[in-house]
Amino acid sequence: MSDHIETTPLTSAIGQFCADRIAEFDQIPAARQEQLLRLSQYCSRTIAAGHRPRIIVICTHNSRRSHLGQVWLSAGADHYGIPGVETFSGGTEATAFNPRAVEALRRIGFLIETEDFTENPIYQIRWNDRMEPYRAFSKKYDTAPNPTERFAAVMVCSEADEGCPLVAGCDFRLALPYDDPKAFDETPQESAKYDERARQIGREMLFVMSRVAV
Repeated sequence: MSDHIETTPLTSAIGQFCADRIAEFDQIPAARQEQLLRLSQYCSRTIAAGHRPRIIVICTHNSRRSHLGQVWLSAGADHYGIPGVETFSGGTEATAFNPRAVEALRRIGFLIETEDFTENPIYQIRWNDRMEPYRAFSKKYDTAPNPTERFAAVMVCSEADEGCPLVAGCDFRLALPYDDPKAFDETPQESAKYDERARQIGREMLFVMSRVAV
């Protein structure tokens, strides 16, 4: 891995959010920590071999949990000063990045602009106003810009894990399911449940990167 690659500082709001989630690491069950550590170890092995870790976070529709996972893995790498981590997301089918999940990230403090207003919008996501934005949109896991070889596949919903028994090109696969906040769409609990899932995914992806940094 090149030594000149720099990480991106976080905004004060997101930095505080990270500090709050890090203080909650003891809330992660031991069995779950063991699963998360497998991803940390994959990243560490890849870095030790002189390569950049590449991680695709996969759920069925690439609309909610996979985007949250991708963003938090990358922001977590920047928080811990781990250069060169490349994160991606995808689905077993493409739909759209759900606006409820987008708003959950906005409430945390992520800087998000809508690049277009098609049925599958492209969002530009930043955690610092000087960084090159992520262009986030729904896509299949094997569609560009996602890598096609030597990457980790993190399956964040059981349906995608069961429906996709083979992820071609990956050299590490991890089942890490999260409850879908979609179950609370159009209910009084909607925003609270999206925020809860964003906190959980943030906490666990920060845990992953904290162990890579050790």
